[in-house]
Amino acid sequence: MAKIIVIFSTKGGVGKTLIAANLAVSLTREGKRVCVVDLDTQVVGDMAHMLGLSPQKCIADLMSFMSKQPQLTKKQDFIIQTKFNNVDFLAGVLKPQQSGYLYAEKLPEIFAFLDKDYDYIVVDVGKSFSDIFLAALSQANLILLVATPDVLSVYQTKWALDTLLFLHFPLNMIKLVLNRAESLSSISWQEIRVNLPVDIIAKVPSEGKLVNQAVNLGVPIAINAPRSKIALVLSELAALLIEGKALYMERKNIDQIKIKEVALEKSGQFWESQDLKESVLEPDSSEDKDEILILKRRIHSRLLDSMNIKRLDLKIFSDRKKARDLKERAGVIVSNLLVEEAGSFIPSQEIRRKLIKEILDEALGLGPLEDLLADPDITDIMVNNKDEIYVERFGLIELTSKKFISNDQVRTIIERIIAPIGRRIDESVPMVDARLGDGSRVNAIISPVSLTGPTLTIRKFRKERYKTNDLLNLGALTQGISDFIRACVLCRKNMIVSGGTGSGKTTMLNALSEYIPEGERIITLEDAAELKLNQRHWIRLESRPPNIEGKGSLMIRDLFRNTLRMRPDRIIVGECRGTESLDMLQAMNTGHDGSMTTVHANSTTDVLSRLDSMILMSGIELPARAIREMVASAVDIIVHTARLSDGSRKIMSIAEISGMKDEMHINLNEVFIFKQTGVDPKGKVQGYFTATGYKPSFLDEIRVRGISLSEDIFIPTKP
Repeated sequence: MAKIIVIFSTKGGVGKTLIAANLAVSLTREGKRVCVVDLDTQVVGDMAHMLGLSPQKCIADLMSFMSKQPQLTKKQDFIIQTKFNNVDFLAGVLKPQQSGYLYAEKLPEIFAFLDKDYDYIVVDVGKSFSDIFLAALSQANLILLVATPDVLSVYQTKWALDTLLFLHFPLNMIKLVLNRAESLSSISWQEIRVNLPVDIIAKVPSEGKLVNQAVNLGVPIAINAPRSKIALVLSELAALLIEGKALYMERKNIDQIKIKEVALEKSGQFWESQDLKESVLEPDSSEDKDEILILKRRIHSRLLDSMNIKRLDLKIFSDRKKARDLKERAGVIVSNLLVEEAGSFIPSQEIRRKLIKEILDEALGLGPLEDLLADPDITDIMVNNKDEIYVERFGLIELTSKKFISNDQVRTIIERIIAPIGRRIDESVPMVDARLGDGSRVNAIISPVSLTGPTLTIRKFRKERYKTNDLLNLGALTQGISDFIRACVLCRKNMIVSGGTGSGKTTMLNALSEYIPEGERIITLEDAAELKLNQRHWIRLESRPPNIEGKGSLMIRDLFRNTLRMRPDRIIVGECRGTESLDMLQAMNTGHDGSMTTVHANSTTDVLSRLDSMILMSGIELPARAIREMVASAVDIIVHTARLSDGSRKIMSIAEISGMKDEMHINLNEVFIFKQTGVDPKGKVQGYFTATGYKPSFLDEIRVRGISLSEDIFIPTKP
């Protein structure tokens, strides 16, 4: 009976196929009969090429033939004899499209078909946990995991080991083959051994030139360069595999349903919420509520144990389809557990459905945040601690009834959010800014900085893009103001949108960009990508925070300097908040007219003070007069926005900067303002927009450019 050796890795490019081919040849040099089976359905043909073969039939054909005429099946009709003594080859498929004709339940028949003719069957499988791969694992006598001494490979190998342990494979039948073991700047094998609970059975050196030569010739390196370091190491490994009978275990059939559950866990990186309506359990009494809470915790705990969720890598939650499959599988488990635990305690199907959803959200999603993220009316989510979750809805902040089980769960949710994007948070790095896959901005703070518990703030990314007409309908501006800002954009005036947090600055910047002509080259620079432009010739750049070692950061200022070499017609900076302000003003002063940005400020006048402060932050010592002259020369228009007491957002003021008033003061003239007259009984702000009577200094320029703009809009109006 042949010994089946399955060789695989969870990361591509680690040399798995090279090692499998050369190990097979090395085994035959010890006088053994070997069949190489290629079950890698993702990278088809690599093994055949390494052995210098061109197969015409494969396992997919063999399975079909065996099902029709099992008694007439002949090995020589499907297996190729290589030119190397005692090495035969059987391809799984000849092209990727045939992978659908490989049936996992029939694979044991294939191995039984080969058993009597070989001493060893070396199986090369792909890196994904497909059905055929899982079936091959269940037939293995020995599993060889191939890894390279780099962080990503070791990390994924650790996950693979956790999975195999969960499937009850004994550790002593799993061995590690470390390829490129002597690479420069690699992790030492001693460190890998400490972090991985399996023996390193072979340390294969790196000989790139010899490997490339052998691959190009289609001859295993064990034949082409038998005295090379690689060939000698693999020869020693072959001798060890022949002599070490204790390395092999009996084959075992694994519960395929259970193993598929783990395969689904492997696939993704982050569970993204679906469109779910708010669902809060509403039992009839406080006693029932306590019973349901206890029941939820008990089922949640059993689900974590049954699916080994606590050992899931936090980076596995990002593939939507496979994460959805994982949630469906978990849903079945929770449903069964609910029957076991509750029986007829919960007669209502609606309550059962809601209960299952909440348990799944806590185990695989973002817990109580799932419904809040799915609510289109919510713009911001603010978690102060486990018991306080606030949201902003229609511009107003309100406390929700949602709660976390504990502060530890809040911490887990934070890690679940930031891990897929390569960020970390711990006591040494207690604050983090990040962006979700849908564009939402995330800020998290934990102890020792946050004294009230882990704090999480999410600014949801709006999928819709507000145009000027939408802002008109919302009462954020008037038609006259809309016409004026359109003329300013077409006239290539440099514009700053100011306002407080959540006042609608980015929304207004998007609306301004609507008027940029299609033929212009636009480059946007942002810390978190929020701008949504319709123009085709649009390049988006986003800053990058430093890595774990504090290196590799690219700030807005770095991007700005590079942008000037990209021949932009307009530069739009999502927000000037620091040293990049000086670069922005210099660009506005040196030919990049029509540029735009936003600034946090309380009024149009406050914008000038903020610019002074930010320029001084750049470290360049300039006299106040020089700074203000630069601002007066660079900036043309300031649009100030605000969020009012009723939650509505409006343009509060539009002002023109028209040079210097004197040696130290900038001449700032308001063109339009919003005057609040009161608040109605329902709390809605009352007021009206009006012109101030001031006419912008560039009206003649607007006319010369052929831009239509009525001067009547500058006449003050009354309510």
